[in-house]
Amino acid sequence: MTTSRELPKVAVLSLGGTIASTNEGASGAADGVTPQLDADDLVAAVPQLRRFADIETTAFRQIPSGDLTLTDLVALAGEIDRRFEAGAVGVVVTQGTDTMEETSFALDLLVRAERPVVVTGAMRNPTLAGADGPANLLAAVQVAASPDAVGLGTLVVANDEIHAARFVRKTHSSSPATFRSPTAGPLGWIIEGRPRIVLRVARLKGVPSGAHSMVPAVALLTAVLGDDARLLATLEGLGYAGLIIEAFGGGHVPAVIMPALADVASRLPVVLASRTGSGEVLRDTYGFPGSERDMLERGLISAGFLDGPKSRILLSLLLSDGLDRSEVRRAFELVNSSVSSFGD
Repeated sequence: MTTSRELPKVAVLSLGGTIASTNEGASGAADGVTPQLDADDLVAAVPQLRRFADIETTAFRQIPSGDLTLTDLVALAGEIDRRFEAGAVGVVVTQGTDTMEETSFALDLLVRAERPVVVTGAMRNPTLAGADGPANLLAAVQVAASPDAVGLGTLVVANDEIHAARFVRKTHSSSPATFRSPTAGPLGWIIEGRPRIVLRVARLKGVPSGAHSMVPAVALLTAVLGDDARLLATLEGLGYAGLIIEAFGGGHVPAVIMPALADVASRLPVVLASRTGSGEVLRDTYGFPGSERDMLERGLISAGFLDGPKSRILLSLLLSDGLDRSEVRRAFELVNSSVSSFGD
């Protein structure tokens, strides 16, 4: 008979979010739910977890995911490293889904271990019928404890699907099936309690050299119809150290903003991403003013397959390393070489 001493050790770190939210102690449901449950509470609600792993728990934060900062994530990465050094074979992070695509990618960049880090949460809080948190937590632990997940970097597990942090996006405001990887698809799924990995990702290259407590501010602007350059002119005065511009389609902006955009790119790293959220930024198709060729020739850096929020995470952490524009450009090229390959 299997005992807990024979089970793999998995650390569960809770950050708050919908999965931990309840209105217990409030005067009524009209007051809304808030993060109140910690890792101990979440694990206790899923007794099946003990069949798959020897669980240790830590309440790392207790906040909505929109209140997390990059400084929090640097600290979290350090805690994850310590859990691995203490013998954990995998780590599960529970948090709110609103920023999960960003926090998971930050951990993908910051955590060096080959062992899996799995991020999960819930779309339906524990007070609702059909709350998805317990099932997502169970699936996340199953993945974190699996040898098949080693070497895949940070993963997002939800709705019985396994996604790579570098590709995953939240795509719906309320559906439990919100997490999708439009560019590459999921890496696998859970079937009868077993993780099934059908696609593997290469190890990330070009990642920041380490975790730093001070992370420079990076702005994220989205191109829109009739846009002008007024916001661009304010960036440096507001203390931003870099900019992500989410452009139309394959990488286009109104021609009228190009002089101001090129001016900013002459002094700060400016990364060109697509606002579509999937696919890659083009490099050599269109030649009109404001096209991808125009912007790249004027010094902008291609985000490649990274979307705007993930590009902001990467640029922020690279700048915290003190990299200059040419080094940032090389790092983005290396990350974009970290693509998927079919597993055996």
